[in-house]
Amino acid sequence: MFLAEPQPTSADWHFEVAGIRVRVSAWFWLAAALLGWNTCRSLAGPDQRTLLQVLAIWIGVVFVSILVHEMGHALAYRAFGQGAHIVLYHFGGLAIPEAWGRRTHLRPLQRLAVAAAGPLAQLVLALVIIIGLKGMGRAVPFPVESLGVAFGLYDGADFTSLPARAACAFLLFVNIFWPLLNLVPVPPLDGGQIVREGLLALGIEDAHRIAGMIGVAAGAAVAWWGYTRNEPYLGIMFAMLAASCFQGLSAGSPPWKRWN
Repeated sequence: MFLAEPQPTSADWHFEVAGIRVRVSAWFWLAAALLGWNTCRSLAGPDQRTLLQVLAIWIGVVFVSILVHEMGHALAYRAFGQGAHIVLYHFGGLAIPEAWGRRTHLRPLQRLAVAAAGPLAQLVLALVIIIGLKGMGRAVPFPVESLGVAFGLYDGADFTSLPARAACAFLLFVNIFWPLLNLVPVPPLDGGQIVREGLLALGIEDAHRIAGMIGVAAGAAVAWWGYTRNEPYLGIMFAMLAASCFQGLSAGSPPWKRWN
């Protein structure tokens, strides 16, 4: 299973947010560090002390951003009468429903809302950061230059501190690009869930298979784009997702797991 809850270990970190249990796997921190290593090294240059500082900021940003994403899912579950707990691990995060509440089963549109709540929470966080920076008269390190210029986001006082600029730049990058990637219609990403639940809401009985077929095509397209744009991690991840969808179709079963 490409996305499955990892087994607990004694090295995991446990805490609660708004009454929702969170478990952070020890491997989460290593995966986050590896993911941002090249970016942080290019920002820090030859200064090893600055590299460690910027890398720590990156890891913190990844932690907060993924937690916000999964809290969006978990709070949506709660709104529909179902508890959930969160696990952060090397593949990102999972919001896993627990005891049933008012209903014995969530309807497709409710599951669609749960799937959409995670990416939406991150995009809202990015918007709040942009509004906050503009309100303070700061230039916004927006990750898409054409849009940044068009909306005047680069106008304002520049950051004098590298850590402060890095933190804002990382927050905007992670909370804009990652949720958009998560909305690509490839199961088991949120975009794949949204497609499936939307088809089920329309009464299409073969929704699982159609969503899987869309996932194979979309995953292969993004994988090709990643390989041709020198983004090997992106290419490998979506190639694996596309292969998982294809295997699910070949086996005649849904190409991803849902807990509800």
